[in-house]
Amino acid sequence: MVHVLLNLFRRPAIGTVALLNRRDYQRTTTKNAQFVSFLDDSGFRRVNTDKWERSMRRRRAVAYALLWMMVAGFAWVVIESAQALSLF
Repeated sequence: MVHVLLNLFRRPAIGTVALLNRRDYQRTTTKNAQFVSFLDDSGFRRVNTDKWERSMRRRRAVAYALLWMMVAGFAWVVIESAQALSLF
């Protein structure tokens, strides 16, 4: 069940090479592949991310929040059941 929920919120696997090779799907404003490769190797991350990336971050945060809520709910049911069984 958790695997199904995490699969719904997963980020699609699109590599940097795929972005550079497809001319109709260019997310970067830079057309120079060597410069993009240099930025990727140096670990540069732009601060102003686009709407798609922000929505993916929100989805991931919601998925993790739901996961933690489910784990906490399950733990609460187990603790309450153990307490109820200890009365008998």
